[in-house]
Amino acid sequence: MKSIILKSKSGKRFKQGHPWIFSNELEKPDERPDPGDIVALRQRDGTFLAFGFYHPHSLIAFRALTGNEQEPDQQFFSELLDQSIQLRNRIYPDSNARRLVHSESDGLPGLIVDQFDNVLSIQVNSAGMESNIELILNLLSEKLSPAVIVMRNDSSLRKLEGLPQYTGIWNSGNADEQEVRALITEYDINYEVDVIHGQKTGFFIDQRENRYAFRRFIEQGARVLDAFCNDGGFALNAVVAGAAHVDAVDISESALARAEKNAGINQLSDKIQFNKADVMKWLPGLKPEQLYDVVNVDPPAFASNRKSIPVARKAYRKLHGSAMQVLKSGGILSTACCSHHISEEDFLDSIQQAAVRNGRQCQMLFRGGPAADHPVLLAMPESGYLKFHVFRVI
Repeated sequence: MKSIILKSKSGKRFKQGHPWIFSNELEKPDERPDPGDIVALRQRDGTFLAFGFYHPHSLIAFRALTGNEQEPDQQFFSELLDQSIQLRNRIYPDSNARRLVHSESDGLPGLIVDQFDNVLSIQVNSAGMESNIELILNLLSEKLSPAVIVMRNDSSLRKLEGLPQYTGIWNSGNADEQEVRALITEYDINYEVDVIHGQKTGFFIDQRENRYAFRRFIEQGARVLDAFCNDGGFALNAVVAGAAHVDAVDISESALARAEKNAGINQLSDKIQFNKADVMKWLPGLKPEQLYDVVNVDPPAFASNRKSIPVARKAYRKLHGSAMQVLKSGGILSTACCSHHISEEDFLDSIQQAAVRNGRQCQMLFRGGPAADHPVLLAMPESGYLKFHVFRVI
């Protein structure tokens, strides 16, 4: 077992429970391990700190697996998977759509496992997990007996670890040409998930609780705008809650097609108008015949790294200002941010600044985050990426 050495006076966050060590916190090893190797992290005096995945060319050079001195083996990974699955069985025992493994938050760095009915959707974002993926997949097969395992390894995060991007079906020869669809139920709404072509791992199950909470802010007969509607989750929940009409807008034709399909499955098509448009360009010029009672905005991440934070702040401020301009006084604005680079403070400031510029005041009615099957590791703020807020705008 190769070892790497932590520089003196380094690793402050790690010693407080954060699972990462950055490359500038390590001594240059005499014999550099290969990307994805499991190594022992030690102090200069040889004191053992942790076992974890090493990457010589990544900014995140070490991802901790365990602080125990027993080297991780098949039993180690099997027990971690059992713990993760048992937690989801406790949280969502009757659901057929769950995140079973949430990467570092479950002690399995770089591994995401989502369940859509009898289909597993897997995403691997670390070289260490890539090196052990066959073991992981075989363990998941034994424990869950899925009909299909889809590899959604198209995340840009894989580039940072020197890993190729692809999608496909595990153990299938013509993976890219196949389709995998699963029918899931979220509370009383059904969705058809396109596991291979849908966004992220196929469906944004992290918004599950927020979509349900959104219902309480919909009055009977309300006019609703769902911007960046994706698969139609918020639009469908609005109609179920009593909305008379919903405008659902997205720039993606494939997303709109999925949303329309989901509306049809739930027999809600007559109350939803789907529109293809770039929301950031379309919304500022919108002059609706009637202002909306409720506006929901759920954009993609505007900040993919720290350098993009200033531009992202402006984009959120512009978006929230445009949303307020088409919203009735006393209307409801719900909004989400899925980038961990944007703090909750910055996100709320973008809403407040938009309100000031439009002569409005915002009353926060609800604060949400990722669903309970996406646990947030308290020592790792990055794991609490999703922010969701509902306001009354007066």
